[in-house]
Amino acid sequence: MKLTITFLTFCVAAFSEIKAASAASFSVIADGLYNAGGLSFSPDGNLYVTEAGIGGSGGCVPPASGQGDSLCYGTSGAVTKIQNGKTERILTGLPSLALPDGTGAAGPRDIKFDAQGKPYVLIGYGANPTFRDRNLGYTDLAKIIAPDFNTNSWASVADLGNYELANNPDAGDVGSNPLGFVIDGNNLIAVDAGANDLLSVNTDGSNLQAIVAFPQEILANPVFPPSGTPSNEPAQVPSEGEVVRSPKAGLRPSQFASQAVPSSVTKGPDGAYYISQFTGFPFPEGGANIYRVGADATPTVYADGFTQLTDLEFDTEGNLYALQYANQSAWKGDFDGSVIKIATNGTRTTLLSGNGLESPSALTIGADGAVYVTNRGDRPGFGQVLRIENTKSIPEPSSAFGILAIGVLGVGVGWLHKKESYQNLT
Repeated sequence: MKLTITFLTFCVAAFSEIKAASAASFSVIADGLYNAGGLSFSPDGNLYVTEAGIGGSGGCVPPASGQGDSLCYGTSGAVTKIQNGKTERILTGLPSLALPDGTGAAGPRDIKFDAQGKPYVLIGYGANPTFRDRNLGYTDLAKIIAPDFNTNSWASVADLGNYELANNPDAGDVGSNPLGFVIDGNNLIAVDAGANDLLSVNTDGSNLQAIVAFPQEILANPVFPPSGTPSNEPAQVPSEGEVVRSPKAGLRPSQFASQAVPSSVTKGPDGAYYISQFTGFPFPEGGANIYRVGADATPTVYADGFTQLTDLEFDTEGNLYALQYANQSAWKGDFDGSVIKIATNGTRTTLLSGNGLESPSALTIGADGAVYVTNRGDRPGFGQVLRIENTKSIPEPSSAFGILAIGVLGVGVGWLHKKESYQNLT
């Protein structure tokens, strides 16, 4: 594997545990979705959700890790409208990549509406952009598109895959897997987990550029899966009793270089961008951060102590909601997730954890104050949209969130592919 060099250490300023809130209730308002992704309300009050689809029998590309089955192309991606308890696929034929069983899908990942109600859809990819046009022909994978629901058509706005191929802002392995975006005036602000960066492009497709690339992380005394644990990255699972060492000098035997990736972005009341982090193998519990990127384009850790975050959203009162894909390391096979509310004073409340919330992929806040979540986002045909109520529950007074400050710089050498850490989600 290609080696990458990253300079990063953190110092902890404060920390406290998350407390559970009084029980929130939820209802299932949509079911039977295929690799459900992002969701958003349009100005007319209807809810829209993306489905990455199940790939197809078209051309194939190798997975980002270079191991395992290829991802094969089809046009099974879709956008579904939820209105008055009914679901309708109003945009179909969108590009999709998936494993032979329909899992591991990349395709429509997020949807947003501008102030005039114009929709934009983000299409994922999850591989090296070099293979996209060469193996699949012309597709809109790794792009932002502007759809027309009335004609079941769309126009390409920005090609994030080509940008990574031409620029590779983090100077690591080349790959593109856009996962989430937000509309900020006339700009579309997107995270690319494969490229490991935050990007900006005008809504007319001009001025596509990277705002910042995110750092690799050095784990101290990480917990690895036991020998024989099933993994989509078998080369990463050490043999029983094996001492995990860096392939180069610079890391102690107790250290491990892991590539966490940005998984979503939202704009805060302060005008800064807040980015969720999905941690890389071995997916350390409590190891995911929320980054803040202000006008100086420097990422700072806003809050820490999360596990495998997939989405963030602010409500109208300035509370930040964070979505955990799994509360435990992904290799343990328990995909109970959580919705965590972070109040303006830093207090954390867990609104829902497990109890039917499993491998959730995205959330949004409705005008009714309820939290809407795409559930079972990794299971084709079993995806759901949940409506979570009782979100204003009072947390225990001792609950507060930890803040990490970037500290003295250190040096580490990493060997993980930056695309691997999100393979199960796309």
